[in-house]
Amino acid sequence: MLYFAPMKVVIAPDSFKECLPSPRVAAALAAGVKARWPMAEVVEIPLADGGEGTLDVLAAAMGASVFEAPVHDPLGRPVTARYGVLKDIAIIEVAQAVGLSLLAPGERNPLKASSAGLGELLLAAYDRGCRHFIAGLGGTATCDGGAGLMDVPGIGRLQECRFELLCDVDAPFVGPRGAARVFAPQKGASPEEVELLEKRMQEQAARLLLTTGMDVTAMPGAGAAGGLGGAMMAFFKADMCPGIRRILDLVHFPDTIRGASLIVTGEGKSDAQTLMGKVPMGVLQNAAGIPVALLSGRVEDSPALLQAGFSPIIEVTPRSLPLSQALNPQVTVQNLFLAARNLP
Repeated sequence: MLYFAPMKVVIAPDSFKECLPSPRVAAALAAGVKARWPMAEVVEIPLADGGEGTLDVLAAAMGASVFEAPVHDPLGRPVTARYGVLKDIAIIEVAQAVGLSLLAPGERNPLKASSAGLGELLLAAYDRGCRHFIAGLGGTATCDGGAGLMDVPGIGRLQECRFELLCDVDAPFVGPRGAARVFAPQKGASPEEVELLEKRMQEQAARLLLTTGMDVTAMPGAGAAGGLGGAMMAFFKADMCPGIRRILDLVHFPDTIRGASLIVTGEGKSDAQTLMGKVPMGVLQNAAGIPVALLSGRVEDSPALLQAGFSPIIEVTPRSLPLSQALNPQVTVQNLFLAARNLP
């Protein structure tokens, strides 16, 4: 046995994308840990990295109230977006207004998708008295370099506010690793459309330079969220910070894990990219010497993950399980429970 009861176990997973939000992942893992060690103190601390799920994670951890605002989705249709408020702080998840999840697969078209809805969401929070914005970038359907955001009437009022951008992407605005060439294909762009988007992004970079005096073309993180990172750094003088690092701070992770014997983390798929700033790696880097178990839906590059320090590493989803069943939330909850219950 690696660990012995009584003890404290902290459950700190990311969401299983397209399947379960992180609070449900944490609850399923916690149930399994309690079945494995009935006398253990089990603490759930669901996490996110700045993408989808960030609002719920931070609102719960910070005690923020959640409000709704009418905005337009990436294709200009009316939708309702949620945001958090704590005193003068707004918690913004950009995907609430301009997320890829708002579109059906056949509707994805970054040539037409606009970031204007984010501007409307920011203004709603501003009108509620918010002057400090914590914005999670990720999961957007857009690649307009923030052009739609900047063109929303009245958006200039926010230039005196403080912005923190949470992001795990260091892509520049343009170029081979930029917003269009790396991320636009995931949003529905063909190779020809990618090159057209790249040209538009170059034009938007020139506009930002002329408007703000800031050259975002090669700035790390400027390509995040279809270029919203660069637009917000230039237009709002926003600070960019690694999403998971800032979120761990906001949810008081160091205090929560004090006295723990084990931390359990996980995500939908763990591989070499996990080591590049995703939630489990952030947990491992801030574990203060506490063992970190990795329980993920699919696991690849196990040697690299083991070398990084995760132990044990458990693949939650049986390889024989068809994808349609693997993405069934009830099936995933059961698989998470069983994996946690069988921890060594």
